[in-house]
Amino acid sequence: MTSLHIHTDSNDDKVKAVALGYDQNKDEAPRVLASGKNKIAEQIIAVAKQNGIPIRDDPVLTAALMEIDINQTIPPELYRVVAEVLSYIYRIQHKTGKVNN
Repeated sequence: MTSLHIHTDSNDDKVKAVALGYDQNKDEAPRVLASGKNKIAEQIIAVAKQNGIPIRDDPVLTAALMEIDINQTIPPELYRVVAEVLSYIYRIQHKTGKVNN
């Protein structure tokens, strides 16, 4: 897996999380690997933290990603915003030397 990161929405009482992954050798676009609310979201976030996976709190993007089925690629209308997030994460990872492969 070339990239894996988590989007969260912790603005209300219900925690939400979506895990995205992208393998440039086999995926045409990033895909949803996991998503959930409350306890499941907390588990997704905990696993991400344990494995050093970047987490971004983005309620609007999280809401859009929650509508996508597990293992489905993101729709073209989300390419730009997800690409911006991935670009930001790659820059941070390379600056800190923490690159997930």
